[in-house]
Amino acid sequence: MSTIRESQPKRAKAPSADELLAVLRDRIANHDLTPGSKLRERDLVEEFEAPRARIREVLGALAERGLIERIPNRGAIVARLDLDQAFDLFDIRQVLEALSARLATEKQAPESWQDLVELFGEPTEAIVEAGDLEEYIKRLGVLRKRMIEGAENPILEELLNGLYDRTRVLIQRLVMLPGRARQGLAQHQRTLAAMRRGDATEAERLQRENIRSARDSFQQYHKFVL
Repeated sequence: MSTIRESQPKRAKAPSADELLAVLRDRIANHDLTPGSKLRERDLVEEFEAPRARIREVLGALAERGLIERIPNRGAIVARLDLDQAFDLFDIRQVLEALSARLATEKQAPESWQDLVELFGEPTEAIVEAGDLEEYIKRLGVLRKRMIEGAENPILEELLNGLYDRTRVLIQRLVMLPGRARQGLAQHQRTLAAMRRGDATEAERLQRENIRSARDSFQQYHKFVL
């Protein structure tokens, strides 16, 4: 009599390099992996059941973005962002994010921003007043994504995404500062209003002002933020 072999559960497919990169970027940005934490190839191979070559590819991509350091005989560790680097990143963001606002305003129809004008009106004012900063940060991500996509400039998008990787944890912590969420929301509302009018010059100026304001808050509270 033939026997029926019990079917073995299918092994989950190992994540792609892009999927692994996204997971590790989020862990670093959210401080699940804190500065100085070690990233061991063997541990990552076991956790994700991915080939060692793929893990090395992802670690190389993280190093290129400045998120980890690869130290001879020590392996990879999560990079620390020092005070001078943080100020340098804010200075670059002022220029590039302002450019993104200008290009997005120039290239997209004014009415295309109406949904964001409405989203960042009473609905977002309500969640900020309620202290739901997690949801507020998500909405900032939506605004950032739309603005970058609207600029229709792949090189600018690549640069801004790299900056965002290195400053995401600072952005999240800045939002937690007293009064910063309300101040930032008012600034975003003004920028969106300019974009809705099709005023690219004003949108650029306001976005630069917004980042400069965030830099000032960081300068005042950098010991907490870092």
